[in-house]
Amino acid sequence: MHYLNRVQKGIEYIEANLDFDISLSQVAVEAGLSQWHFQRIFKALTNETLKTYIRSRRLANSLDKLLHSELKIIDIALTSGYQNQESFTRAFKASFQIPPSEYRKLGDKSLFLRKLEFNTQYLRHINQNLSLKPAIITCKPMILVGLKTQFYSVDSEKNNISETLPKLWADFQSRAHEIMHAIAGNFYGVVQQIKNDTDRLEYYAAVEVTNHESIPAGMASIEIKATQYASFVHRGEAQNINNTVNYIYSSWLLNSDRIHTGGPDLESYGAKYHPTSASSEIAYAIPLKL
Repeated sequence: MHYLNRVQKGIEYIEANLDFDISLSQVAVEAGLSQWHFQRIFKALTNETLKTYIRSRRLANSLDKLLHSELKIIDIALTSGYQNQESFTRAFKASFQIPPSEYRKLGDKSLFLRKLEFNTQYLRHINQNLSLKPAIITCKPMILVGLKTQFYSVDSEKNNISETLPKLWADFQSRAHEIMHAIAGNFYGVVQQIKNDTDRLEYYAAVEVTNHESIPAGMASIEIKATQYASFVHRGEAQNINNTVNYIYSSWLLNSDRIHTGGPDLESYGAKYHPTSASSEIAYAIPLKL
């Protein structure tokens, strides 16, 4: 199934279950993707986290109930995902500037938040003007050694990249000389899922080695399997790499006939990399099913 259709399946599941608790992992299951990959694609497409979208849709659904049902406000609050009427009222007032009781009296239908038309035609439209093409390469098996951490990416409301990854890289660069049998040249960033039903990720700042029998204290190794990759060049400051990743997931991957393996994405930092230069280059590659 095409990625655009998978996203649509997830949206349809949300719309059909607005009166119930909706887990992010189940949305991804309905779409046939891991949680991280669904959230990554959704955020790249909409610039909105999946959790925020679900919350806004359930709040919009409450407007319809206030207008067209006899349900008590507390019951509407509970079916909208709020623990009590007070928290529902605060959220409602923050969005619409009036409390739900007053909205029910006014019956102002113009406040209703209509469903965003997330259909295949719309999804293609917002991505059709980009045509960057990657290099399709076959990566040999690699063993990397370095420091690792866990983090939440931009597709999560818990996003903590800025607090986590720069520190990891600073620590790694200060200790890279400790790694034995390192192959001179590139440093690598490895981004991988911990498991399918979470948006928490694992990240390595590492270097390739010929032998990983002796690993410095506090470091770890990871094996990168041989596979085909789509490799994109990010030009400019490293802090803006998410723009490139958004393009990869929201445009190229969705409009190609290729499928992500679910394996780790790779960042490659070579001789052309400089952390603050506008002419800096980083290779960002995603693994493809053969």
